[in-house]
Amino acid sequence: MIPLSREEKEVRQAARDFARGEFPGRALEADRSESFDQSLWRAAAELGFVGIHLPEEYGGGGFGFTGLCLVSEEFWRVDPGLGQAVLSTTFGAEMIWLYGSEEQRRTFLPPLCRGEAVIACAITEPEAGSDAAAARTRAVLDGGEWVINGAKIFTTNGTLARWILTVCLTEPEVEDRHARHSIILVPAETPGFAAAKLKGKLGIRASDTAELSFKDVRLPAGNLIGQRGQGFNQVMGFLNHTRIHIGAQGVGLAQGCLDRSLAHVKSRKQFSRRLAQFQAIQFKLAEMATRLEAARSLVYGVARDIDAGRMDHCRVAMAKWFAARTAVEAADQALQMHGGYGYMDEYDVQRFYRDAKILEIYEGTTEIEKNIIAQGLISGRIRDWAG
Repeated sequence: MIPLSREEKEVRQAARDFARGEFPGRALEADRSESFDQSLWRAAAELGFVGIHLPEEYGGGGFGFTGLCLVSEEFWRVDPGLGQAVLSTTFGAEMIWLYGSEEQRRTFLPPLCRGEAVIACAITEPEAGSDAAAARTRAVLDGGEWVINGAKIFTTNGTLARWILTVCLTEPEVEDRHARHSIILVPAETPGFAAAKLKGKLGIRASDTAELSFKDVRLPAGNLIGQRGQGFNQVMGFLNHTRIHIGAQGVGLAQGCLDRSLAHVKSRKQFSRRLAQFQAIQFKLAEMATRLEAARSLVYGVARDIDAGRMDHCRVAMAKWFAARTAVEAADQALQMHGGYGYMDEYDVQRFYRDAKILEIYEGTTEIEKNIIAQGLISGRIRDWAG
């Protein structure tokens, strides 16, 4: 484990206390209703957990991505669905922080950190998932205004957000397909914009996911975030920062599975012996704990590097992929150790099992992360870090 400062240890303990005190009584109902009590998000914001990674000058906690990982791990350890619902309310704030103007930062970031507004980042389209450069939602300048037409899908917070950062095709004639898009901020109340909640997800059901449509949505030219034609590169830079948060989610989920598995096998008996006495069970626990510790070390090492300004997108991909796989395997083994009980929704591991899979899909699939790592090896970007 990466050494933590006194303040970081206090953040971790506060997040642990909050999650353990607030999540258990709400988790099952949130999963069943596919929604969450927004007073929980506001309470988390009052305690400084929402936007904890953003600079203090914009209303954040100033703890960087290490701080965000600490909170994410503790929240997901107790319940992934609620952890995602609460902390994803700022997903997109990083885009404004990294690429927005100073006026945009001071206008949009403080309300997010105070729990007064939710933001969304609309990237994925029905025909453009992992290939973000294929996005077809079109924005055309007309008399000093952007006119947007198109559709997005699988947008986190789509029906809750006050503002939606939207990847739009603005330079269709440019030969370089990675220089054709721009990011435009769309207020949810703008005429022509609509959001429809998607239901029936496998996991993280407490978190809002939506399909969006844009029909002649007109917005001021000043709603552009960053540079025109640089939207794809901005999305990649944004994801290189936020993917480490997904790694921490995986660590938290895996730790939650280990916690519940240990408690179960110590109390449950089969053949007149506690499950914990069987070597097959002991092997499962040992493997789970070892992979978890390896994932945790990788995630926090990368988070430290990001906070220090040392961005290595290959190591980010390693952390995200490995922590996600660790979580999926931990959930599988946890359910196996619980047997039939784990198959019932009254037991947390059933929910954790369903929640885990999204970690290998959103913000870069397992295949995309492995491509990034392999390309780094082949190109020579990944060298001997030990030397």
